[in-house]
Amino acid sequence: MVFNTGAALLDAIVLAVVSTEEEGTYGYKITQDVRSVLEVSESTLYPVLRRLQKEAYLEVYDREYGGRNRRYYKVTGVGREKLLEYCSQWDEYSSKISKIFAEVER
Repeated sequence: MVFNTGAALLDAIVLAVVSTEEEGTYGYKITQDVRSVLEVSESTLYPVLRRLQKEAYLEVYDREYGGRNRRYYKVTGVGREKLLEYCSQWDEYSSKISKIFAEVER
């Protein structure tokens, strides 16, 4: 994709991906889900996850899987509120951009 993804948009996408699983989801799956829409590396996503946890938008817990612990991330109530704010702002932003692009002759 030729468009840059800013930190706020990446935060919003990660919160949206994590919010789809009621019990939370683990880092590798988050990475794969985000990569399905954006080209992004694990080294970019894990600091995002840590930042979202630090801001209390995500809670983290470990669960055993195949004899190893797997780190899970779950959206908090505050994180859900932030995600809804992001969604509202995205709707407004994307509709303005779409309107401008719709006026372009092709």
